[in-house]
Amino acid sequence: MNEVYAALLSWAVTLTGYAPPQSLPEIKHVDHAYLETVACAGRQCKVMGWYPPGHTIFLDDRLDAENSLYASSIVVHEMVHYLQQASGRWSTTYTCKDAMAMEREAYAAQQAYLVNYGVYQPVGLSVHNAGCILAAEHE
Repeated sequence: MNEVYAALLSWAVTLTGYAPPQSLPEIKHVDHAYLETVACAGRQCKVMGWYPPGHTIFLDDRLDAENSLYASSIVVHEMVHYLQQASGRWSTTYTCKDAMAMEREAYAAQQAYLVNYGVYQPVGLSVHNAGCILAAEHE
């Protein structure tokens, strides 16, 4: 499976222009409830992957990146976050505006990946309408 993840990391590098990192991140498959706990503060959500700063990407254990184009696109999305951190362009203590820009970049790469395979499947629609106005009021 490492070959699949290496190929998907290569896609992320190609689609974003970030430099290839020294090593692959660790990939951990976890149940959906775990992702809701850590990525969505315990709320029910549709999260399928999560990359906190560090060296580990967490993927929903229902994803089959080897046999599903959509699942592999989620891995590309998370690999973009890994590259963002490795690039040094983004601080690990980023602002809300930084977080939104990083998400938009990851979703754009995920969409481009799908389109390269001739599939148009909208991804990340909610992030395009999200913003930081409420967060900025509380800073």
